[in-house]
Amino acid sequence: MPNKLKIVFVGGGNMASAIIAGVLANGADARNITVIDPAGDTRERLAKEHGLRTMAAADRAMQDADVVVLAVKPQVMRDVCATLRGCLGDSLVISVAAGIRLDALSDWLGGCKRVVRAMPNTPALIGQGITGMASADTLTSADRKIADTIASAVGQVTWVERESQLDAVTALSGSGPAYVFYFIEAMEQAAEQLGLPASQGRQLARQTFAGAAALAQGSTQAVATLRQQVTSPGGTTAAGIDAMEKGNLKAVFVEAIQAAARRSVDLGNLAS
Repeated sequence: MPNKLKIVFVGGGNMASAIIAGVLANGADARNITVIDPAGDTRERLAKEHGLRTMAAADRAMQDADVVVLAVKPQVMRDVCATLRGCLGDSLVISVAAGIRLDALSDWLGGCKRVVRAMPNTPALIGQGITGMASADTLTSADRKIADTIASAVGQVTWVERESQLDAVTALSGSGPAYVFYFIEAMEQAAEQLGLPASQGRQLARQTFAGAAALAQGSTQAVATLRQQVTSPGGTTAAGIDAMEKGNLKAVFVEAIQAAARRSVDLGNLAS
């Protein structure tokens, strides 16, 4: 992380906080980071935790920023971009808002061409995220490298070939942690119904999920093969898998991800 890189974060919520912590841990200078957020308690927290400069609103002082990270909700992005017009210099702009397309961002920012869309997920809060990224073909390799460096401060990065593929990224990894938590909830509920204490069920469910994910991540085998290795014919695992198959669980799960992707498309259409 180039320690002289000047970065302005517009919005100081959880995702911005995670990225800030990540870039600082990777060598960024806190004196070169500014956060713009209307909430006084957010500004106070970030200034106290990291020694950052904070502002309640944008002004022309941010024109010398190398990078501007837009970390606000999609519903308010248009209005926020309007406040940045006239304050934005020739900065690289990175948006982490779901669904808001590059052409809309460029238009709202007054024709800015150095724009990147990023879709991180909440494990970024512990440096274990993955971020899908997209940009126009005209973005320089130097700008892509800067955006990649910032996103990789909170986990892995993958660039998609077409911006439209970010809807799939949003549905899969952006929303994905909620699906994982939902499944862990079900495992904990089943443990309790089977007579285990809640604390023990929680420990078993969470470590089983974490361990299986780590095994899948570190293995060269397909996950279907790993599943088959656990599933002895006529055994307990087979009984559980059979119940899931009868409930058509895999198809329901795939449809859930497709529904999330359709919603991402809808958000982009509404914002255009």
